[in-house]
Amino acid sequence: MVMDIKILGSGCAKCKKLEQATRTAVEELGIDATITKVEDIMEIMNYGIATTPAIVVEGKVLLKGRTASVEEIKKLLAE
Repeated sequence: MVMDIKILGSGCAKCKKLEQATRTAVEELGIDATITKVEDIMEIMNYGIATTPAIVVEGKVLLKGRTASVEEIKKLLAE
């Protein structure tokens, strides 16, 4: 099964950092995943997110309002 991961953010430096860390974590874990960058503010608000960046996996918000290390993201994805 392919994991659906969305990175929510406006395209700021923190958002880009979170996207890169997520891609690295997925690669290191060997997960088959589709990573989508969502920059549309209305779509982001549909997830109840007020502060970006955020990670949404399979429709569930796992992280919001901050970036995370590759190791932290790997732990979130492994749960």
